Amino acid sequence: MKILSCLLLVILSLSAFAQKGQPVVIAHSFQLESPALKEKRTINIYLPEDYNAKDTTKYPVIYIIDGGVEEDFIHVTGIVRFNTQPWINRFPRSIVVGIENTNRRRDCTFAVPDLNFLDKMGFKKESFPAYGGSAKYIAFLEKELQPWMKYHYNTNGTNTLIGESLAGLLATEILLKHRDLFSNYIIMSPSLWWGNESLLTEAPQLLKSAANKPVNVYVGACSKDEDKVMYDDAISLREVLQQHGGAATKVFYDYLPDEIHSTMMHQAVYNAFKLIYPQTALQK
Repeated sequence: MKILSCLLLVILSLSAFAQKGQPVVIAHSFQLESPALKEKRTINIYLPEDYNAKDTTKYPVIYIIDGGVEEDFIHVTGIVRFNTQPWINRFPRSIVVGIENTNRRRDCTFAVPDLNFLDKMGFKKESFPAYGGSAKYIAFLEKELQPWMKYHYNTNGTNTLIGESLAGLLATEILLKHRDLFSNYIIMSPSLWWGNESLLTEAPQLLKSAANKPVNVYVGACSKDEDKVMYDDAISLREVLQQHGGAATKVFYDYLPDEIHSTMMHQAVYNAFKLIYPQTALQK
């Protein structure tokens, strides 16, 4: 009877411990009031494990446009955390910033005269009740979020932008019109069909007039059998960057035939970082 009582006590103790547990914290969330967007935005921030605000070490920053907890923040952060472990040391230890969406179709698209092109892409005009807000979103990045990060964290000025689909459209617009904002652009299956591919049409002139800051650009495309239009647009983006981007634009193209639009993000981001940072420091 005593043995049974002791076992019951142990089980109850373990049960209580399990219920209380300890939270696993990999990041912190902040509410940032944005005058440019006229709303609050949730910003998720991951810091390297050895980050110390009081030391002199400064870190590159990775910005994820679809950066909510229920979007791409956690799995992209996992890629960064794993590959920056000292026994792997493939990528530089980095701060990761996830920007949670409130109205993605509004923020990731530039202004267009009409929405007639949506029909051929299989969208109803009603599915875009708000659109054309990319200029405000870019102002938010440039004048609010990046300065906020620089003020509050030890950043070294090397910034990476990650965007897929509509977020890839936005990343492409930033690359072409505001090149200096980021050092690395990871662009996957960009929705360049927006506005009848007008951004691709304007790209040669935009690249010609752009500053010559060196940038790395990764362009990823998923299976062409799933969406030929987006595959062709990714090819076109690669070609226009190679032909008109100049020596300061280093382009990496990556075709992922085994991935579809909804599955390519994780593999493509990993591939992109491997291409941008090809050297792994060997541990002895």
